[in-house]
Amino acid sequence: MATTPGDAPRFPLAVGLLFGLGLGGFFDGIVLHQMLQWHHMVSSWYPITSIENLERNTFWDGVFHSATYVFVVVGLFLLWRSAHRRHLRWSNRLLAGTLLMGWGLFNTIEGLIDHQILGAHHVNERVPRGQWLAWDLGFLAWGLAMLIAGFILVRRARP
Repeated sequence: MATTPGDAPRFPLAVGLLFGLGLGGFFDGIVLHQMLQWHHMVSSWYPITSIENLERNTFWDGVFHSATYVFVVVGLFLLWRSAHRRHLRWSNRLLAGTLLMGWGLFNTIEGLIDHQILGAHHVNERVPRGQWLAWDLGFLAWGLAMLIAGFILVRRARP
């Protein structure tokens, strides 16, 4: 059976991006929300000063974790579908690059929307308020650095 150029083995870029988005969200939720307790999903709107506010933040943390879980599940479904239907071009660089791009996208979008535009929370609300912006900008810089590094890896790994 002859193959057409569209049938050539390729790496499913969307899979890595979705896994990166999910892993970035899980890292944020597990490490920053739960372990370090620097912030919660809506802790700038509802500071953790009462049980009611803690419950509200815990609920929205759960909604947030559910969304990151969906990213990983959809990524897994796409990986299965891609691997099951045709031969894939397996590439460590493409996987690492797309994971970094997805995680970088997560940090950049979440940092811009939740930290800067909505002010729902800030990266580290345990430091003095005057330092919040520095932490937020560091989070954005980290996200952009991952996004750029991932893009470079993907560009170099493509045939």
